[in-house]
Amino acid sequence: MDVNDLTVMFSEAIFLVVAMVAVLVVPGLVVGLMIAVFQAATQVNEQTLSFLPRLVLTLLMVLFAGSWLLQKISDFFGELFLTIPHIIG
Repeated sequence: MDVNDLTVMFSEAIFLVVAMVAVLVVPGLVVGLMIAVFQAATQVNEQTLSFLPRLVLTLLMVLFAGSWLLQKISDFFGELFLTIPHIIG
């Protein structure tokens, strides 16, 4: 296995991590932005109003997307373990 194959493997790993984090974080960012606009419009500066909906949404995303996340990571590790003999020699 040469450097190009390892580079492709690392790029796939980084893309997988970014995709998994994006699934969990982006909905929370959108809800946080909507709540921030609401707070700015109404001048309500309550910290729990911002924190609690993002927490609940993140937990719901883990609940709904958890099986997909586990399937993606297990597929990647399965592919990685199958390529270990090619890396060694």
